[in-house]
Amino acid sequence: MSQTLQTLRLAEELIARPSVTPDDAGCQQILGARLARLGFVLESIESGPPDFRVTNLWAVRRPVPARANTRTLVFAGHTDVVPTGPLEQWRSPPFAPTHRDGRLYGRGACDMKTSLAAFVVAIEEFLAAQPDTPLTLALLLTSDEEGPAVDGTVVVCQALAARGEQLDWCIVGEPTSVARCGDMIKNGRRGTMSGRLTVQGVQGHIAYPQLAKNPVHAFAPALAELVAINAAGGWDAGNAFFQPTSWQISNFHAGTGASNVIPGSAVIDFNFRFSTESTPESLQQRVREVLDRHGVDYELAWTMGGLPFLTPPGELVAAVQEAIRDECGFETELSTSGGTSDARFIAKVCAQVVELGPVNASIHKIDEHVEVEAIETLKNTYRRVIEKLDAPLRAAAA
Repeated sequence: MSQTLQTLRLAEELIARPSVTPDDAGCQQILGARLARLGFVLESIESGPPDFRVTNLWAVRRPVPARANTRTLVFAGHTDVVPTGPLEQWRSPPFAPTHRDGRLYGRGACDMKTSLAAFVVAIEEFLAAQPDTPLTLALLLTSDEEGPAVDGTVVVCQALAARGEQLDWCIVGEPTSVARCGDMIKNGRRGTMSGRLTVQGVQGHIAYPQLAKNPVHAFAPALAELVAINAAGGWDAGNAFFQPTSWQISNFHAGTGASNVIPGSAVIDFNFRFSTESTPESLQQRVREVLDRHGVDYELAWTMGGLPFLTPPGELVAAVQEAIRDECGFETELSTSGGTSDARFIAKVCAQVVELGPVNASIHKIDEHVEVEAIETLKNTYRRVIEKLDAPLRAAAA
């Protein structure tokens, strides 16, 4: 079978597995079997309660004989996918990989089983040419990226840190491209922090407002100020790598459903997506200052989703840029836009982390798909990155 077909067939094999979070559905076994034939040592790490059991795989291949100057390149990703949504809206069954108009359709085709297949075949091709590489190669896979993300990559990273495992570079296969494969990579991500604000009032009859206290009215002046800060970009100005911090309300609940009752409380859910110019503490303090200034009677609970991280231009960014230039013939764009990913956990144990994957336009959608031609492009780009990181080590060891 040609290498082109190998990547495509492996992607199809993975898409056929209904690995809805947190079920890996055997995907890691498929990938692990191929890696084991290449000399990778496999370690399965399970975590989570019995009703939400998460499967993680750490696979590593070290140089033989052992080398003192080895450095470690990790490919990281997730085998789990989001639910399909209404099956009747799919043109073809979501777990039956299907080809139409030069595209491969199926849940996970883009996010991110194509990347996983490209990881493995790229490594196979590289090791066939350079079996004596001084590089340590590794894969970190989880079935809990699309879910709560508390028993997945973060657990593996904690285990690696506890044993003193040195990670130098990491490529996460999240779909980062916009119009064509390789046109954008993520060299960082904004932080995410959510808050739940409960504003206390006094419930009463709407005809007797003097006997009640409306929490919505009490919060309104503070809300206006918070919205004004956000509209003016006043949380921070961002920087060369990050756009300004943003604050958004996601839910606002008050009332009993009756039209003649003043609510006794209001619950507001909101979220910050923040740059490295702000800290969780500074943002929390500013929110409290606004609420206190307007005399709001409130309770406030915070949930940290992840801190911002940045991989500045250096070895890994340069290798990925050069690989895309050589394979695709254009310059890629560095970006920290979008949501969060498991890269936020990996960045705590690995200094250089970059995300690179296929076009993300159809992720989580009905009829998710990837361009078939892009599968080979992605695999070749991953292989070129390995080659570019391997070459200086090989020259130093000569």
